[in-house]
Amino acid sequence: MKWEVSTQRNWLLGLVVVLLAALIPLGISFYKGNSQAVATVDGHGIEKEELYQFMVRQNGQQAVDALVAQKIVELEAGKHNVGAAEEEIQAELQHYYDYYGGEEAFIQTLTASGYTLEQARQDMTYDVMIKKLLKPRIDISEEEMQTYFAENQSDFSQEEQVQASHILVATEEKAREIQQRVAGGEDFAQLARENSTDTASAANGGDLGFFGRGEMVEQFEETGFNMQIGQVSDPVETEYGYHIIKVTGRKEAQTADFEQNREKIREALFEQKSQAEFEAWMEEMHQQYEIKSFLDV
Repeated sequence: MKWEVSTQRNWLLGLVVVLLAALIPLGISFYKGNSQAVATVDGHGIEKEELYQFMVRQNGQQAVDALVAQKIVELEAGKHNVGAAEEEIQAELQHYYDYYGGEEAFIQTLTASGYTLEQARQDMTYDVMIKKLLKPRIDISEEEMQTYFAENQSDFSQEEQVQASHILVATEEKAREIQQRVAGGEDFAQLARENSTDTASAANGGDLGFFGRGEMVEQFEETGFNMQIGQVSDPVETEYGYHIIKVTGRKEAQTADFEQNREKIREALFEQKSQAEFEAWMEEMHQQYEIKSFLDV
């Protein structure tokens, strides 16, 4: 069953993931240069130095390349007086929140990867600066925008959508008990956190976000699309168990309109062109800067 509406991530967000993948396994911040063991096998120690050397061999050059790219972005941003305002960082983070189904879900994903929100904010700062540095190099014509719109109209139209929260439980008896508690005035979101077996949505108070037709199982969808905003359903049985559904929002169907989506189209084309342009720009920067690597692999 699909609980979330996925959105396409832009390539710059993907770049952050690549940089993170290179830097985290290296684990340089954990190496203190002493001889303490990180593990033992039948009393035979594996020293921190061994761990460090292994990580360097596995990921060292990739990590150095990522750090060199990061440093070049910093230096060029300084030369051109380019920075990242708080609202710009928040806009970049919102891409992640939308993709992962909310801020809390995104933070949980970060935590599972050994990463913090503050580190993610730092990466978003680089995203903003990269976009600003590349912007003067990327031209987008009216013809390109019209062509992109014609080829991707489905991306700019909107089918009818419903936003709902739910509480999923195993038995009808439990579902009716929760329904009565909601009717008695208890908070739906808190009941979802405490009772729902759908742990992913329970963390967000049962919120499933917006969904269109064909994205949920039939019984769930039929109920949701026939409810009014604020209405709470009777127990709905599906293959997953029994659901108590609360509709919290609705979007009416809209046809694609070029003028209304002009900025979205421009942004999509910018993202398309940015990847190749970033690679070309970085090659030019490597020619301009004296870069030396002292990594011993």
